[in-house]
Amino acid sequence: MSPLKRIAYFVGLPIVLIVLWYALSFGSTNFFVPKPIELAQTLWTTWIGDRFFEDVLPSLGRLAVGLFFAIGLGIVLGLLIGSTRWLRNLLEPLLEFFRAIPPPVLVPLLMLLIGVNDSMKVAVIISGAIWPVLLNTVEGVRAVDSVLNDSCRSYGIAGFARIRYFVLPAVTPQIMAGVRQSLSIGLILMVISEMFASSSGLGFTIVQFQRNFAIPEMWSGIVVLGLIGLGLAIIFQFVERRVLHWYHGLKEITHDS
Repeated sequence: MSPLKRIAYFVGLPIVLIVLWYALSFGSTNFFVPKPIELAQTLWTTWIGDRFFEDVLPSLGRLAVGLFFAIGLGIVLGLLIGSTRWLRNLLEPLLEFFRAIPPPVLVPLLMLLIGVNDSMKVAVIISGAIWPVLLNTVEGVRAVDSVLNDSCRSYGIAGFARIRYFVLPAVTPQIMAGVRQSLSIGLILMVISEMFASSSGLGFTIVQFQRNFAIPEMWSGIVVLGLIGLGLAIIFQFVERRVLHWYHGLKEITHDS
């Protein structure tokens, strides 16, 4: 696909939706739905300035730390659990139990155990974002080709070399699928964690706007969250293309043949 066609696909639908929004809101006096131009002006005046450094950057920092530990722990624990059959059988009921607990209900508990601070907010992000990576890694290790596994044993490839050159390349597609889910979960939990006993951050600021009936400002905060999600998706696609270049190349060859 040519670069121009990629750009057209990328911006085409948003432009159509904005034009439709403008047409439907033209002449409207609805207080709760701002017009596109008004929202764009509010977005600039509200978030470009001190609030960007006081609310947006701290939120992004907590999100980055939470995702880093969630993805790292998910991969390491997933490789360990998936590679050890007795450990996998032992922990599987416990993992399913904790996975089923909605992370937002852990916020009051984490506030009591950790306190109302940045560590609590990071812990909330980790508590939910770790599961897609962990479970996908476990399932990826379980699904490794048994013939190739036996070949590794026959050639004496074991320990870290087996993980590095055989297991990790085989499970990387599943890991990246889990990471994609973790990014959106982490962003949601970042907002939720900032709505409880917080004095800064995107979640706190959006709630404050809503309580003060600052409707355009509230909508602008939602747009900022959407832009952050879009940025994460673009970064993920860039990284995935390079980490899984061999995988996408193989799929193209298979598709062409």
